[in-house]
Parts: sequence; structure tokens; C-alpha cells
Amino acid sequence: MSDPLSPIRILIAEDMEPLRRLYVKIIKSTSDMTVAADVSTGQDAVAKALETHPDVILMDIEMEEKDAGLRAVEQIFASGLKSKVIILTVYEEDELIFTAFQLGVCDYLMKNASPDEILLSIRNAYQGTSPLRPQLATKILGEFKRIRSYETSFLYAVNIVSSLTTAEMELLRLLLDGKSRREICQLRHVEMSTVKSQIHNILKKFGKKSVEEINTMISSMNLYDLIYNRKDASSNQS
Repeated sequence: MSDPLSPIRILIAEDMEPLRRLYVKIIKSTSDMTVAADVSTGQDAVAKALETHPDVILMDIEMEEKDAGLRAVEQIFASGLKSKVIILTVYEEDELIFTAFQLGVCDYLMKNASPDEILLSIRNAYQGTSPLRPQLATKILGEFKRIRSYETSFLYAVNIVSSLTTAEMELLRLLLDGKSRREICQLRHVEMSTVKSQIHNILKKFGKKSVEEINTMISSMNLYDLIYNRKDASSNQS
């Protein structure tokens, strides 16, 4: 970090020129800050950060690409640079903000934040005292719950797939391939009653009313590889 008596050196990465110039003006309006550089792309942000070693970086999330800012943050931190990063965003997209904090940013600002909010956020970041605002805490907790819910559902689905017998798994693969019940009877050389009984068992295990619902679940969980590549143990034979 810079000498405490020196101005806080700030890098601004924002692709909208009017906004970038506004941030420059706000920072230059105070005596304890100075603009180290201002750029319009994530790539330039990385280059200038490595060149100027700013104390604080104002980083737009979406520049030349939707996640350009996030990728720039990742590269900057991977380089070992200790700059504090505040992300700039137009929309409070929970997932993007959560990802940014996972990468190590210390705060985020709406692009229409007041000059006082911007300067306060920069000073807090520089001093290492960025507060966990209530709305941010809510977003982070909400994202943890979303991830936890997905993981729980994913493990539940994996357990169901693992519980299928070899015969049920073979039948499920054929159903997912779009085979009709009659075609399955012919391919497996079994009676229709057998196919219907096995389909009933599969639906019961998945807790679904139709094969289409199972297909949707498998697709959302991206479980096709598990289903098509599972090595059926002899102990699981029906």
C-alpha cells in the first residue's frame, strides 16, 4: 500500500467514456486521491494495473464482454497485486456480484452512485474497512442458499440414478433416446407388461409423473454422462 501521506492512487476501468470522465472528475475533486490511469477495457485494466500498481481499482463488470471486468479481476489477483477492487455495475445481478466477492473484491457500487458514496467506498477499501452492507449480506446469503439448494438436489438426483437396477438403467437410456414402448419391447425382447412395470418403478424412484419430467430433471442437472457412462455392477442386476 502507498505511503499514508500520499494520495490514494486509483485506476478506473469503465467503457462508457462520459461515466469514466465523471469518475475522474470526482476523484480529482478531492485532495487525498489521484487517478493513476483510466481505461475502457478489461485487458487494458490488467495491463495498467500491473504497470501502475494502484491502491484501489474501480472496475466495471461489463466492458468489451459481459464478464470482462470479472476476468480482469481474476488476472490481477492471480498476478499477486494487492490492489483493492470495487466493482461498478448497472444492475444488481446477485450471481455476478457473488462471483466478484468470491474472487476477492471488497465492495461494489451502482454506476449512478453519488460522489460522496464513491469517495467513501474508495476510502473504506483503501483502509480495509469496507462494510458488509445489509443488502450485500442478503445477496450473499441468498446465493449461498441457491447453491446449497442446487447441491442438495444434485446429490438427490445422483442417488436416484445410482439406485436404478441395470435393467432400469438400460430402459431409461432407451427412453431418453426417444424410443417408444413398442420399440423397447422389440429391442429388449420383453413383454409390454414388463416395460410398463419397469417404467412405473423408474417414475416412482424419481418421484415424477412422466418420462418427460425425468428428462427435464436430468437435463437441468447435466446428468447424461452419469447415465450413459455408468458401469453397472453385477450386484445391481435385476
